[in-house]
Amino acid sequence: QVHVVESGGGLVQAGGSLRLSCAASGNIFSPNAMAWYRQAPGNQRELVAHMSTSLGTYYADSVKGRFTISRDNTRNTVYLQMNSLKPEDTGVYYCRYESPDSNIYAWGQGTQVTVSS
Repeated sequence: QVHVVESGGGLVQAGGSLRLSCAASGNIFSPNAMAWYRQAPGNQRELVAHMSTSLGTYYADSVKGRFTISRDNTRNTVYLQMNSLKPEDTGVYYCRYESPDSNIYAWGQGTQVTVSS
């Protein structure tokens, strides 16, 4: 199975930056799709950014222009660079792996991002 581990979360003041990392290992198919989601307690989990071979990159309107998703295939690592952070960006950020046929998913444990006013 695919294993996913996120890191890089923390506490930052509004306007600051963080870079999240997502390391994938195991039975990884290529090409594949990777995505970042976030969820605050009691809230819906929302898609933040998505990257795939067929469709390229996608960003939620709320983060467009501030966040950048990228990947290093050599290291099987996906990144989320977050700039100009806002308090509403606060939440647990999850990395998701998706197989080419969209039948296999793998989620990381999540990393907490807290943005103070």
